[in-house]
Amino acid sequence: QELRPKSLDIKQEELGDMVEKEMASTSEAIEDAVRRIEEMMSQARNESSGVKLEVNERILNSCTDLMKAIRLLVMTSTNLQKEIVESGRGAATTQEFYAKNSRWTEGLISASKAVGWGATQLVESADRVVLHTGKYEELIVCSHEIAASTAQLVAASKVKAEKSSRNLGRLQECSRNVNEMAANVVASTKSGQEQIEEKDTMDFSGMSLIKLKKEEMETQVKVLELEKRLEGERVRLGELRKQHYALAGTYNATEDGEAKPAPAPRRGILKKPPLAQKP
Repeated sequence: QELRPKSLDIKQEELGDMVEKEMASTSEAIEDAVRRIEEMMSQARNESSGVKLEVNERILNSCTDLMKAIRLLVMTSTNLQKEIVESGRGAATTQEFYAKNSRWTEGLISASKAVGWGATQLVESADRVVLHTGKYEELIVCSHEIAASTAQLVAASKVKAEKSSRNLGRLQECSRNVNEMAANVVASTKSGQEQIEEKDTMDFSGMSLIKLKKEEMETQVKVLELEKRLEGERVRLGELRKQHYALAGTYNATEDGEAKPAPAPRRGILKKPPLAQKP
């Protein structure tokens, strides 16, 4: 018991209520995200035009499709959870079932929170991109995070579901749809970024030889600085992931409800390979 991750500081009899509250909170977060995206769409049409308007509309439309896919996944997951509880609790109450299967319940709560958080972050990133105060890369990272979070929710629901369950089949189909919509957000973001960058094409035709040489040297310095910073950020990302695994307890649920340690991340996978020695 002492070695178990302290993910929740609540009493077991409150777990059942916590599941329902978190699923409802996630649904509300997604509904709010859809409303905010519609407001951003209207604002973009009033304040931008041409290529920028086309890019913004394409990105926001893909974000809307992703939110709708997540909303359907959460609804299907809720139905599957009710089915699992009804078929597994026997003479026990719903609260007793959740308390008896506390680790599974905590996994559902954690996954639901992750989905709601990811949806909120995606909308905030999209808002900054439309206002030209954010980075396109933020949207791409948020899309990957949402795909991972929904996969976590499906895995948590699948542990105790019957293999022949129709709701389980629907949930897996919803998960595939979420992944597809997340990929569309990434694709629309990358194509939009390319369009904007092509519009600002660099022109060096009017520069003298000395000016070109100076610009070239300054650019080489920036490249070296960025490479050094990239290497440092990769190391930092590796440390963050190790700490994340440690806090999460590094447990993978098995079909029989037990848990086994998750494989530790391989060291050095993010490190830059050593440079070859000069002759």
